[in-house]
Amino acid sequence: MRDLFTYNWQVRDEWFNWCAEQPLEELTRQRDGGVGSILQTLLHIIDVEVSWIRAVMGKPDVPINSSEYYTLKEIRTLSQQLRPEIISYFDDDFFMEEKKKVYASWLDESFDKKDVIAHAIVHEVHHIGQLSVWARQLNQLPVSANYIGRNL
Repeated sequence: MRDLFTYNWQVRDEWFNWCAEQPLEELTRQRDGGVGSILQTLLHIIDVEVSWIRAVMGKPDVPINSSEYYTLKEIRTLSQQLRPEIISYFDDDFFMEEKKKVYASWLDESFDKKDVIAHAIVHEVHHIGQLSVWARQLNQLPVSANYIGRNL
């Protein structure tokens, strides 16, 4: 599963690069589906990933205030800043104890660790699909979501 996190980060970084080539008004325009805009969707992906992984770590959730992140640069920087905390926790034990209960404070509920990790991965894949639809609506080629060939 570690490779799937790496995959998500590679694809996310490629989306950041794609966004850098787009007009700001297209990145911030409210769209049907997804979380609203392209930038809001990228921020949401980051927020959900870090919230769930912090829950797995037994740490409190630190919600990301979307009103503090307006630009592509700010969102990209946030993604890069939060990644090391997640990577540092990827030791051999991270993917063990699959039945260990993980408490999600924002849901006041517990889930199996295995399910939380899988959810954190597929949540991003889901939203990357939405970004791809929006890219095509802009007559742009989306970032490739292909796992094969990424040498993970």
